Amino acid sequence: MQKSLHIDPSKCTGCLQCEMACSYEHTGAINPSRSRIKVFDFEHEGRKVPYTCTQCADAWCMNACPVDAIVLDALTGAKVVKEANCVGCKVCTIACPFGTVNYLAEVGKVQKCDLCSGDPKCASACPTGAITYVDAEWTGLDRMRAWAARTNTAAVAA
Repeated sequence: MQKSLHIDPSKCTGCLQCEMACSYEHTGAINPSRSRIKVFDFEHEGRKVPYTCTQCADAWCMNACPVDAIVLDALTGAKVVKEANCVGCKVCTIACPFGTVNYLAEVGKVQKCDLCSGDPKCASACPTGAITYVDAEWTGLDRMRAWAARTNTAAVAA
């Protein structure tokens, strides 16, 4: 059974523990600007919403990459950036309809969520349960993918 991140925005307090845990896991330093998960601030609504890669089944980022630098991790289902192969062309950042592939100018490469090899640090660091790692069928991931497919089809038709 594939697992995925489930985000419940109603539980997010905006503490940024997820961003700090992610950046520490991937860089060894607490630096939220290097995090692969971001907390979006809906200031006018008084809400905070964490967001990161949805690990699309038909991943546009992976399909768009001209050098095959984004590959499927068969164990987790994550689409993982092979940094050694990435040439920094940013095509994947344009292809992602959710804006969750990020270019790092200081290294000339892209980064995205890799689900921490099946133990997402953002989920374990979240003190309120706003981010959990659960069976994919319980997350609404299929609905999100269906919406993304409709959006992509509409964009192609336009």
